[in-house]
Amino acid sequence: MAKSKLKPRKASVSASRVAEVAGVSRSAVSRTFTDGASVSPETRAKVLAAAEKLGYHVNHLARGLIHHRSGIVCLIVAEMQTPFQASFVEAATRRLQDKGKVVMVLNTAGQPANVEAALRQTLNYRAEATVVVSGAPPLSLVETCIENGQRVILINRDDAIEGPQFLMIENEAAATEACFMLRRAGCTRLAVVSSTAGTPSIVARETAFVAAAKSAGIEVAVSRAGPTGYASGAESARQLLAGSNRPDGVFCVTDLLALGFLDATRIEFRLRIPEDICVIGFDDISAASWLGYDLTTFRQPIAEIADYIAEMLDEDEGGPAKVRFPVHVVWRKTVRP
Repeated sequence: MAKSKLKPRKASVSASRVAEVAGVSRSAVSRTFTDGASVSPETRAKVLAAAEKLGYHVNHLARGLIHHRSGIVCLIVAEMQTPFQASFVEAATRRLQDKGKVVMVLNTAGQPANVEAALRQTLNYRAEATVVVSGAPPLSLVETCIENGQRVILINRDDAIEGPQFLMIENEAAATEACFMLRRAGCTRLAVVSSTAGTPSIVARETAFVAAAKSAGIEVAVSRAGPTGYASGAESARQLLAGSNRPDGVFCVTDLLALGFLDATRIEFRLRIPEDICVIGFDDISAASWLGYDLTTFRQPIAEIADYIAEMLDEDEGGPAKVRFPVHVVWRKTVRP
């Protein structure tokens, strides 16, 4: 294999060096790379030609710090391997990059001390804002950002803390609607498949579903077999369906739980969906639409939330302290008509 002849530069090219090669002043170089600044076409052409020849790039970080706008946005994420979190990160990073932002993703799956150190690195780079994408990262990380004067946006959290902006979805309304959907399908023995994660959004869905059923005079069986994942959903099916008084209507607080529940119900218990049991999920991950599942679920407005964040960070002043986004039912074939 032939070796590359490219060699790393020993140092970055300065604006002064560009000015020297172009035969213009240092300020002319600065104006050329500043949007809206006044510079003649002839001077601009000389500067751009010299910059191209020398491989010059504007130090946007240094320029941003002068104007207190670094263009950096930090995303704090937990459980990045789950389909919903991955979809949200993809949508948020794409929209923020469209707005000219530089996105730094901080995975909170590591040791707390390492996560804290990584977050402080983003503070050293003067990140404009931190977006906490899930309910798992500890409140101490949020407080660290606020104490350092950073703009903080929390997704699907409702912490008792002043300073951040809260972007939330209508978890309670959706869970209440799920209860109504199952009752309308003729289900009389209801259950909710939740998890041990205990995040605000999961707790809100579980609590609202139980409350809606109780107001209709129905006691709900609750299963929390483990973390929010496929295996926990399958284990919940084993717990709920092994007895004689098994449920005929189940609300799973996430789609991953629902997929595990569906597979165990069909394969291990030989029950029919939706004839024997109706199942509703939450999130509308891509697998929910697969022919093997065809899951009735609630779609989170990922694109709308990502758009809102990108637009909000483009403004000097933030929006309301709390914004709620509606979720929408996606009817498929796991609930009887």
